[in-house]
Amino acid sequence: MTGRDPHEPHRVATPLELLFDLTFVIGFGIAASEFAHQLAEGHVSAGLAAFAFATFAICWAWINFSWFASAYDTDDWVYRLLTMLQMVGVIILSLGLPAMYASMAEGGHIDNQVMVAGYVVMRIALVAQWLRAARQDPQRRSACLTYATVVTVAQIGWIAMIPVSTSVAATFLWAGILVVFEMSGPFLAERRMGGTPWHAHHIAERYSLLAIIALGEGVVGTVASLSAIVSAQGWSVAAVLVVVAGTGLTFAMWWVYFSVPQAEMLHARRDLSFRFGYLHIILFGSIVATGAGLHAAAYYVEHHSHLSAAATVSAVAVPVAVYIATVYLLHMSLRTRDAAHVSLVAAAMAVLVVGVLLAGRGMSMANALLIVMLAPAVVVVGYELLGHLHARDRATRV
Repeated sequence: MTGRDPHEPHRVATPLELLFDLTFVIGFGIAASEFAHQLAEGHVSAGLAAFAFATFAICWAWINFSWFASAYDTDDWVYRLLTMLQMVGVIILSLGLPAMYASMAEGGHIDNQVMVAGYVVMRIALVAQWLRAARQDPQRRSACLTYATVVTVAQIGWIAMIPVSTSVAATFLWAGILVVFEMSGPFLAERRMGGTPWHAHHIAERYSLLAIIALGEGVVGTVASLSAIVSAQGWSVAAVLVVVAGTGLTFAMWWVYFSVPQAEMLHARRDLSFRFGYLHIILFGSIVATGAGLHAAAYYVEHHSHLSAAATVSAVAVPVAVYIATVYLLHMSLRTRDAAHVSLVAAAMAVLVVGVLLAGRGMSMANALLIVMLAPAVVVVGYELLGHLHARDRATRV
């Protein structure tokens, strides 16, 4: 583990990394399904709090592994077995999500024992990786030991959080402190202790692959909504509209994400790595939440939801709005800000507001979702007509 070349040509995700990502399909799937269930039950605030808690745990574990792998992927037997151990941790964490969601809705003691246990398993394996790198890469020993120390101390804090999780407020206060502490670790290691040799193109590809996995929840939500309509009413115009809206929305969100050459920009501006990495936590969460919103629409069609039509449409429109805003902030952080992008974001937000308002005024939920689908489509059309010229010009000047 002497470190990979950060300028290595043709660096791509390995088969082991792709296998590792599959465990996050389970995590995102359960997080979205439980969130949709809480929305349908009318526990919006509790469901949102639980979803935020789950999303950070899932995304942060993935981010730490991916940046380590970008710098120190030796692909030997030790590395592979420790990666397998982290995959086991992801599965354990995922299995603990339903209990955490249920306890959050009840408002009493937060049941996060299984979830924290899975998280600790993942992080212990990562600590072993960092200690191994510290021993075999003397040049970057300080950075590796900083990562190992911060992760270890944080795990003690997460374990100590279990008995103090007597309420939602206490849980999030403690979790907030630990989140800030954990996120400070990479900053100290990379900016104060010499850093690690991560590969910009590899990192950009890894993030894009997880974005695609998260977008899979949109497909799952679409299928759930379609199945509910077909079961209740048979094939109808509403069923076709749901297919078009769900699939079109997922596809347009994919198109928006891949509209800017992030790898080239990150390679040129390595100092923007923290903005790039941390903004993606919100971005991944908004993508998965969109899938949960589409799943909540299925509950509405089946008459198993306490939400109104407008609230159901909002469950899709709000995360789409967060997604579009986050993509804009991500691109802006990579120096692609201009008036054209601001106008496209404003137009997309207006479309989302119209969709929700029309649902509140009596438009069917399926038709309103079709309007919501147009929001990212507006960004796509605007970008293809004009925006890509601005982005390409900015990329060449970075």
